Amino acid sequence: MSTLEFEEKSIEEAIEAACRQLKLPREKLEIEIISKGSSGIFGIVGARRAKIRVTTKVPPAGLAAEKSKEVLDEILKHIDLPMVVEAEAREGYSYLNIISNGSGLLIGKRGKTLNALQFLVSKIVSRQTGESVSLLVDTENYRAKREESLSALAHQLGEKVKKTHRSLTTGPMSAQDRRVVHLALKDDHDLRTKSKGEGSLRRVIIYPVRKPKEAAKAEEKAE
Repeated sequence: MSTLEFEEKSIEEAIEAACRQLKLPREKLEIEIISKGSSGIFGIVGARRAKIRVTTKVPPAGLAAEKSKEVLDEILKHIDLPMVVEAEAREGYSYLNIISNGSGLLIGKRGKTLNALQFLVSKIVSRQTGESVSLLVDTENYRAKREESLSALAHQLGEKVKKTHRSLTTGPMSAQDRRVVHLALKDDHDLRTKSKGEGSLRRVIIYPVRKPKEAAKAEEKAE
């Protein structure tokens, strides 16, 4: 949990400053009064500012999830659809789930809109907190469904490569989708995968692993 100190003219003003900076309500802060401050003589001589020490009651992962939810809520205000965002701190990352009857609009073609929202929220929260934020934005369980379909596609392509002994290349994929394909085939000792291309045109190549006998035959043919 993070601990910070705040100084203002009064205790209440210091607490308000802490709530603004941490973007958390008062009930989620543990507040220790270091100095109540004083107005001094005629409010000038000997005046001392009030000082408090504030500790957040939520762990860093939970704090990142709440901040991410606030940012996503603000962005979604500009879309004329009823939506609710659920935030959850999972192991190693924050998970935001958008509940809406317009999930198709939020997902976009092959998840491009959802990925754009995820990228934008992650950048904003990272800038606000000064730390790198691992974030996953989802709706209608799209991420799990997409991963399942990509894994199935990877295995289908892999089987075709093993039968034909020829490499196959997928269409352009996002980094997240390419990772799913690589992971789906990483334990198959008859196949290898690698990414190729630049930017949005980057693809995955699936190619067969030549066994010693096959490699020898290939060399004989070449001679």
